[in-house]
Amino acid sequence: MSNYCKLLIVDDEALIRQGIKHYMNWEQEGFQIVGEASNGKEALELIAELRPHIVLTDLVMPIMDGEELTRQIKLQYPDIEVIVLSSFGDFDYVRSTFQSGVRDYILKPKLDTGHMLNVLKAVADKIPSLQRDEQSANQGPTIDSVLEKLLSGYEMDAKQLEAELGVYFPHSAFCLLGVDLRGMTVTKEQVNAIRLTMQGELDKQALHADQLVYHVLKAEPPMILLLLNLDYTMLSLLPYWGRTMASLINQPELDVAVVVSEPFSAITELEQSYKASLLKMMDYAFYFPDKHLLLFHEFPESVQAAEPFNLNSFTESFKRERFDTAFDYLLDHLEAFKTNYTTDVFEFKSFLSNVIFNITVLLGNMNYGTQQLETKKYYYFKAIEESRNANAAAELLTAFIGEAKLCIAEKAEQSGNANMKRLLDYIHEHYAESLNLTEMAKHFHFNPSYLSSYFSTHHNEGFVDYLHRVRLEKASELLRAGEASISEISGMVGYSDHSYFCKVFKKHTGLSPSRYRQQNLR
Repeated sequence: MSNYCKLLIVDDEALIRQGIKHYMNWEQEGFQIVGEASNGKEALELIAELRPHIVLTDLVMPIMDGEELTRQIKLQYPDIEVIVLSSFGDFDYVRSTFQSGVRDYILKPKLDTGHMLNVLKAVADKIPSLQRDEQSANQGPTIDSVLEKLLSGYEMDAKQLEAELGVYFPHSAFCLLGVDLRGMTVTKEQVNAIRLTMQGELDKQALHADQLVYHVLKAEPPMILLLLNLDYTMLSLLPYWGRTMASLINQPELDVAVVVSEPFSAITELEQSYKASLLKMMDYAFYFPDKHLLLFHEFPESVQAAEPFNLNSFTESFKRERFDTAFDYLLDHLEAFKTNYTTDVFEFKSFLSNVIFNITVLLGNMNYGTQQLETKKYYYFKAIEESRNANAAAELLTAFIGEAKLCIAEKAEQSGNANMKRLLDYIHEHYAESLNLTEMAKHFHFNPSYLSSYFSTHHNEGFVDYLHRVRLEKASELLRAGEASISEISGMVGYSDHSYFCKVFKKHTGLSPSRYRQQNLR
């Protein structure tokens, strides 16, 4: 076969996909794994881009199963062959898929090298676009496949690597350069445009420096990953190249950073550099939202980790309704937490979501009206999970705290209104008695000074003024009735001193009690 037979693996189990990819040296057998997908929908998108010769697919998958995938392939790409992976229990199901155009099937329990290879070769022999010959078995692996294996941790012989890759990477130092677009709403066209911009800048630099070569690596979509091979004397230029690329790809709608890993000296260190250097730095970028270039040697010294959050103390403050104390402690801890950029991003986001969950539960247990918080917490969970940096995530928690404070204030207001109603009702029931602030405070177990302040705060007038108004309104009613004498009325509404009653009445109405009666009896 003058060209490789291209395979696409489709299975919702990542271990199955990885197992097949590393089952054998596919290139030596004339095959190339060009991609993998976890369901039929993903597979169709990759098929449009990669145009494999054979699709090796599971049957039972979420979103789009293998049977529907087969129908779509045969409808849109009739030349592509489909081989089904199935278990014994799916056999009747497998037979039904042959009507949709499946070429053959492989039982998962018999997923051995020889059987799978025989099935694949038999199917490949029937593909007109592939011409098999004796040379196919002797074809060496492609540079892409070797680098992909290295990146995924596949162990390879150092001498074999030197023989296969030495001609491609002749210089003494390596470095990884990447842009993390995971979790962002970005199209394939945008990803390709950014990658081509980065490649264009490297091509421009390579024109002036023959000690530089690079290769685009296959990374987790939509991450962009480039492997640089250069002479050690060129390492000092990495910051300049990085800054130039960052300025070229920076867009208002895409807040991204170029990440430059620590250099390494051997291609066998590729996986270690990728996982221990580049991916960690991409995580660190979460704490530096304003930086568009992250260089391995320019990170500030890591601050000491914040003290563990004392949930028991926070909960105790909440239960005692010391909300300001609890929230101040939480926000102080959050500020300290944000400064430690080595904190795992998942741990940081989980802390915020757990706090929101606990606050909602605590307020609910304390009989606060948490219906809105219960609904909105799911919005906050999702928004925190999707947040691109620590500041944005922290602002979401601050916003939730604001909503929690409104919930607390509503109950306090309702509670205040209820307490005020009890006080007003008591005055209306006892205004005719020798009622004063001290007696009323004693009845409600309040300090007199506190009761005076509370009454003024929650009502539009003070205790004494309100008591006078209630008494005088009742006195006016009795004066209009004309049955009792003014002296009797003063006693009936709580004034033991007749002259004092007359003085207070005139002050509030502008008329003496007798004059008021005369005007209202005419």
